Amino acid sequence: MLKISRQGMYYKNGGFIPAQEGPAAGLAAPEQAKQGTMAWSILKAHNTSGSMEELAIRFDAMASHDITYVGIIQTARASGMTEFPVPYVLTNCHNSLCAVGGTINEDDHVFGLSAAKKYGGEFVPAHQSVIHSYMRERYAAPGKMILGSDSHTRYGAYGTMAVGEGGPELARQLLKKTYNISYPKVIAIYLTGAPIPGVGPQDVALELIRSTFKDGAVKNAVMEFFGPGVANLSMDYRSGIDVMTTETTCLSSVWVADDTLKDHLNVLGRGEEFKPQAPADGAYYDGVIEVALDQIRPMIALPFHPSNAYTIREFKENMADLLHQVDEDTVHQLKLKNQPASLLDKIVDGKFMVDQGVIAGCSGGTYQNIVRAAQILDGQAIGSDAFWLSVYPTSQPVNLELTKRGYISSLMAAGASIRSCFCGPCFGAGDVPANGAFSIRHSTRNFPNREGSKPSDGQVSYVALMDARSIAATALNGGALTGADELTNPPADPAVEPFAYDPTPYKARVYFGVGKADPSQELVFGPNIADWPEQVALPDNLLLTVCSAIYDPVTTTDELIPSGETSSYRSNPIKLSEFALSRKDPQYVPRAKEILAVEKLRRTNPEAPEVKEALQGHDGKDTGLGSLVMALKPGDGSAREQAASCQRVLGGVANLAAEYATKRYRSNVVNWGMLPFIAEEVKDWNIQPGDKLYFPGVRAAVDSGAEEISAVLIQNGVEKAVTLRLPGMTREERDIVLAGCLINYYAK
Repeated sequence: MLKISRQGMYYKNGGFIPAQEGPAAGLAAPEQAKQGTMAWSILKAHNTSGSMEELAIRFDAMASHDITYVGIIQTARASGMTEFPVPYVLTNCHNSLCAVGGTINEDDHVFGLSAAKKYGGEFVPAHQSVIHSYMRERYAAPGKMILGSDSHTRYGAYGTMAVGEGGPELARQLLKKTYNISYPKVIAIYLTGAPIPGVGPQDVALELIRSTFKDGAVKNAVMEFFGPGVANLSMDYRSGIDVMTTETTCLSSVWVADDTLKDHLNVLGRGEEFKPQAPADGAYYDGVIEVALDQIRPMIALPFHPSNAYTIREFKENMADLLHQVDEDTVHQLKLKNQPASLLDKIVDGKFMVDQGVIAGCSGGTYQNIVRAAQILDGQAIGSDAFWLSVYPTSQPVNLELTKRGYISSLMAAGASIRSCFCGPCFGAGDVPANGAFSIRHSTRNFPNREGSKPSDGQVSYVALMDARSIAATALNGGALTGADELTNPPADPAVEPFAYDPTPYKARVYFGVGKADPSQELVFGPNIADWPEQVALPDNLLLTVCSAIYDPVTTTDELIPSGETSSYRSNPIKLSEFALSRKDPQYVPRAKEILAVEKLRRTNPEAPEVKEALQGHDGKDTGLGSLVMALKPGDGSAREQAASCQRVLGGVANLAAEYATKRYRSNVVNWGMLPFIAEEVKDWNIQPGDKLYFPGVRAAVDSGAEEISAVLIQNGVEKAVTLRLPGMTREERDIVLAGCLINYYAK
């Protein structure tokens, strides 16, 4: 199905030549030949640094949703922003269930509209569109770059290089600063063949993820899609694969721009934005992944990660062993004291019985996916037993077309529940299953707690990722897990799906204010919208207490700051910080707050007895106290800055990791004024909560550009000299940490 070549390769005459054979074939050196990639052309057009080695990118447009835009605007406003310098779209597709938390979610929406009016933005009211559908429909086009404060900001199928980052990076763009990165690796994703009937984009995506995630084959790279197989895929199909590239931990993605895209942009009313885009003959890539589309089969990603994927056939053949492993993972991942009911109990007469199906969001709720699901069900009842099905169209124009063509009525006749254009099921804010239930979803993630369960309260449920086609096939069989290729005549996916686009819903409701800033407008603040608490500069010396130590192979941002009901407090940094690590390490917050209280006292009274006791003989006038989180590989998943900012609000000064799962999480750590320490051998140090790290002269070391920082590890009264690293930390990143956070840096 997939063939992965991790060595450098040239693309020549429709095939690939190993790097070492390039000179004999008359090909240019890699440094020159890489200019033939699509990624090079796009990055060069947006780079302002004058060097393609160290990029300083300005984006064409930006997008945020309603659990990120308040903090971004507040950060930029505190740093001197007077108007949005680029088109900035504020969607309301996450905090749309406004009953949760009283009035405070809708207060955020009111704030967003007032900000769009004041600063000149585009405001998309709740239930109108999922953020990424809106940007595909309205903004994505070949050669563009778009930045979003959501990790699934991926519009590569439209020829756009899009990047999902934490809020501070968007604030930088609002302040007319740049997105600074080293030139990334570019990996060719070469598609051949055509999918068989019953195989959808999620199946292709899950195969890509399981083949690349574990060994970081495309980590922080650009995935560049081309090859003869692309012509066999519709735009929805391409987008369904593309949006899931986030789960590989790549930086971005981009596809060829062909006639299919040209015709689609014409349908959207933006045909003039099309321009052809393809790699040049002789282009050089840092690696190649060849995907034979006709060999992909329906997939299932078991809890608790999209990379934990198998073909549905493999799952059925090894059901008992795989479900037993999920049972064990559940106890470990959720830190349960008691084993919940085994998933093996869901095997009935040799069939695995599912409780719920959901087709939703930027990956699942697209037009073609829902059409295929409707055709598979064809109005046949899903039954009145435990299984139920919910369908969330990705935007109102998509919903309108599905309604006009009768697909919505067909799904309703089958017993499916049609929901609004809302991201909720992707992060635990919609269709929460029952305790012990197993949900199959065409959505983006199946991390722990993303389905809304609360293990601390004895509530555990499970999410597996599948394609809409196989979810519909399962619904057709009353909840018995079924791959769509098991159907007698599964419908095929044409490369051109009949579709008419009517933007009337947007014209009726969206506030189109780009370029129309009105400084006289006042921002509208609800009672839950609060400014960031003051952060202090990095002191001369540091004594940090480990307040959480996580030894899981990977720690997701959802574990660092849970999604779901916590979204109601995204606009209140202090209240939100109370949820930090709440489902992973409930004692983290009280531990960190205890250290923070003494640190605050130190700033005003360094001679106080409790301060002297905490400092263990160090001078309170130049030695600061703070907390530290140790995790082997933190930051997989969401781009939400709160995964880092909550630690900072609680007095966090550093993270210590063997490696960081994503660039975006590391950037969030730095932008909120924390040191992103790395020590590959940290897993051997047996660090536990309560251990301390003393950093003499840390401010001078960071300021000097040192990449190795000397420290003293104190465990049970025993001191040990250790060395931590700050690899690749730029001058600006160092200045941000020295200042205490990005807001302080710009205030200076």
